[in-house]
Amino acid sequence: MLLRHFPLRLWWRHCQLEIDMQRRHALHTLMVGASTIFAASLLTACKPEAVSFDGVDITGAQYGQDFPLLDAQGQQRSVKEFAGKVVVVFFGYTQCPDVCPTTLQELVEAKALLGEQGHLLQGVFVSLDPERDTPEVLRAYAAAFDPEMVALTGNLAQITAVAKDFKVFFKKVEGRQPGSYTLDHSAGLYMYDPQGNLRVYQRYGQGPQALAKDAKALLDSAQNV
Repeated sequence: MLLRHFPLRLWWRHCQLEIDMQRRHALHTLMVGASTIFAASLLTACKPEAVSFDGVDITGAQYGQDFPLLDAQGQQRSVKEFAGKVVVVFFGYTQCPDVCPTTLQELVEAKALLGEQGHLLQGVFVSLDPERDTPEVLRAYAAAFDPEMVALTGNLAQITAVAKDFKVFFKKVEGRQPGSYTLDHSAGLYMYDPQGNLRVYQRYGQGPQALAKDAKALLDSAQNV
């Protein structure tokens, strides 16, 4: 009798092992799938939300991550200080005859167009002319446009390094009078979202409406994070 029933018991044990293996495989597959979904959700959460801009979308750019220069009070500044705001960076110089004052005025107008959100638009003016743009000159120049605007400077080597990091071109052009000169320079605006990520490049002349629209898009998308 024992010899007759032994194959049946062996078969039953084999079935149990097969069932256990199938259960373990199903559980492993479920856990791997759940882990993949969780990891994907984390990666999605870390990426800035896709937004449509009037300016050039440079989300994910590896340049222009910060502007480690001194303000008119001699304090080193960083984009990280302005969390919760849209930061707009412009490179120029105080004796610029037209491009710089026009651009900074457009920044002021964009701030007004934002209404109640206007205080969340932070202007940063980076001087490319440390020889003439002293801290006192910069302080007065920036305040003439907006008392909240931050003006930055440094020595020529520091400014050149930051400009290079932002892919900003500038060149000294000697004037007709001895000692006089102007600067040829890039004239775009760099926009950071409220999390401190570089997101938009505004070309010169796009106007305050486009600047305000993109700033509002960044502010509104930050509220959904």
